[in-house]
Amino acid sequence: MVAGWYHRVALLQSVAPAATRYMSKRKPRPKIYSPRVWGTWALVGLGWLIARLPLRVSIALGRAMGRAAFFLARDRRHIADVNLHLCFPELSTAERQSLIRRNFAHVGVGLVETIITWLNPRLRIHDRFTINGVEHVEHAQQLGRGVLLISAHFTCIDIGSQPFSGIAKTDVMYRENKNPVWEWLQLRGRRHYFEHVLERGQVREALRGLKAGNTLWYAADQDYGPKHSVFAPFFGIPAATITATARLAAFNDSPVLFMTQTRDLDNLTWRMEISPPISGFPCGDELADAGRINALIETAVREHPEQYLWLHRRFKTRPQGEQRPY
Repeated sequence: MVAGWYHRVALLQSVAPAATRYMSKRKPRPKIYSPRVWGTWALVGLGWLIARLPLRVSIALGRAMGRAAFFLARDRRHIADVNLHLCFPELSTAERQSLIRRNFAHVGVGLVETIITWLNPRLRIHDRFTINGVEHVEHAQQLGRGVLLISAHFTCIDIGSQPFSGIAKTDVMYRENKNPVWEWLQLRGRRHYFEHVLERGQVREALRGLKAGNTLWYAADQDYGPKHSVFAPFFGIPAATITATARLAAFNDSPVLFMTQTRDLDNLTWRMEISPPISGFPCGDELADAGRINALIETAVREHPEQYLWLHRRFKTRPQGEQRPY
């Protein structure tokens, strides 16, 4: 889940007034109460109100926000179009645009789900959530070597925090946001549910948690550049894929489980599927291990392509000499 909120915030900022956007990288980071981030605080206040609406109303609002963003967030629409053209070349232009429209609606719903999860943690959604595979987590924990729970950036990645928090003592990794208000919000929000909320660079703390037998939950489908990645196939395209999963698993011989989350907007329900431990992982070949994780993610995405976060530049890092597609 490292960057799901980061990219949904990027979408919101791309359609929000300029006062809410983070300032130029050349300026120092503003303080959390700086006038430069008052617009962001206003959005957080609006989010607090949305989180207290009836669930069906707030989800409908998120859907409408996503549909509006389809027309307003041209850059993100372009990124989604490029990603889908690469991954589903068999789709016609009309089919691809239809899928992008549905994807934006799901992203809008995902943003509202995150707002509810972080700003109204008392709202219980357990009766609308089905979790299959709890026994795999419990058995893996009994081994006493820590558990890696790997997921992908589906648009409903955060709403599972509350139901899952009652299953396992869990640490979660995330990506720091440069806007101090968003950073405060995601840390505060996730600390309602997780033992430790670790920035992606806090590897020692993550290893310490695995050594203590904790479950570590993070999404493994982000492009963080070539330094700690290999180019493993994703939808048949070489994609910079982190090798940290195999290294973390090897550290304490921790079992690795794969988890997906999806929503049913018609019935307003959610489902989490947790796999048995991935057999023979890691195998010692970084490329093969990364390819196995990508294959799992690809299979899950093909089942619900409208719910994957296509708005991030998954293929921004290219092999030497190959041009970026965006």
